[in-house]
Amino acid sequence: MRSEKSSAGLSGDALAWLALGVVEELSPRHAHALVERFGSPAAVLAAPGERLVEAGLAPSVAKALAGAPARARTEAARLAAVDATLVAWSDDAYPRRLREIPDPPVVLAVRGTLVAEDDLAIAVVGARRASEYGRRVAEELGGELARAGVTVVSGLAAGIDAAAHRGALAAGGRTIAVLGTGIDRIYPSWHARLAAEIVRQGALVSEFPCGAPPLAFHFPRRNRLISGLSRGTVVVEAAEESGSLITAGHANEQGREVFAVPGPLGVGHRGPHRLIQQGARLITGEEDILAELEPGLVARVAAARVAAAEAALSHDERRVLDGVGAEGGHVDDVILRAGLPAAHALETLLALELRGLVCQLPGKRFRRQAA
Repeated sequence: MRSEKSSAGLSGDALAWLALGVVEELSPRHAHALVERFGSPAAVLAAPGERLVEAGLAPSVAKALAGAPARARTEAARLAAVDATLVAWSDDAYPRRLREIPDPPVVLAVRGTLVAEDDLAIAVVGARRASEYGRRVAEELGGELARAGVTVVSGLAAGIDAAAHRGALAAGGRTIAVLGTGIDRIYPSWHARLAAEIVRQGALVSEFPCGAPPLAFHFPRRNRLISGLSRGTVVVEAAEESGSLITAGHANEQGREVFAVPGPLGVGHRGPHRLIQQGARLITGEEDILAELEPGLVARVAAARVAAAEAALSHDERRVLDGVGAEGGHVDDVILRAGLPAAHALETLLALELRGLVCQLPGKRFRRQAA
């Protein structure tokens, strides 16, 4: 890799990859094939037009490549102006799971940060015109997955996507939004505040050049990155013609899991129901997803819930829980150790049981609920 830097802080190697990326007529598959044939992105850019045509490029694409280095320098400056980072195929920061898909982008524009922990990611997608049920499910799933340490990936669209992002953010977790526009354009525009929150707690990602508008054909292409960044894709609510099913299709092609949330009969749930008929895993909660990813994640979520519940205990609730102790005990012993009036201690025990912090055993014995 060349070490010299451009005025925008990019190495020559990264700029060469960017030059391939800004030629929209050049598909990622063809770009990678050319690099394999010529040895490096710089060698592709230096190749005469006739050799590029011999390699299978249309003359118009070969001609576009001739002007690509200048366009790459302009693009680098535009990325720097919006505080975006370029992640090239040759960079260590390039997402590992994205490298495994058939047509990975040669470069990504990123606002925010991509971290190693994002390797454990789940996509949550669905209808833009979502019902209250769908939005609630997506937000709850996003939050529970985030609490388990799973990065939530979606597309920043209205409806299910936005709800999943918000759920992850509210839980203090990470979330990644893959854009169907340039990294400098937020679509829909009213999600600008949501996008800013995602930058602080995750990343916005795009393979499109700055200024790229929300063209219809961008979104199916964007969807392969949503599934490609993820170990599985959850479809929450979608009609049969929904773009979310395109994302699920990409997940299948990429060898990733597909999950679907069942719902009431109706047009808005035909997509997930069709996926279930075709073999997608029906889920009733985040535990179904976590168990498929890593069995230990279910215990992590349970432990997080217990910790959150214990943090919210009142003084008397804490005394009763401490009275139950690590080993548990008979109700009379619990009351004695808590040092509270019997009626109040019993009421508090019931409240703790309803919140899942203690459970009652035969013989009026109580023990703390296992995480």
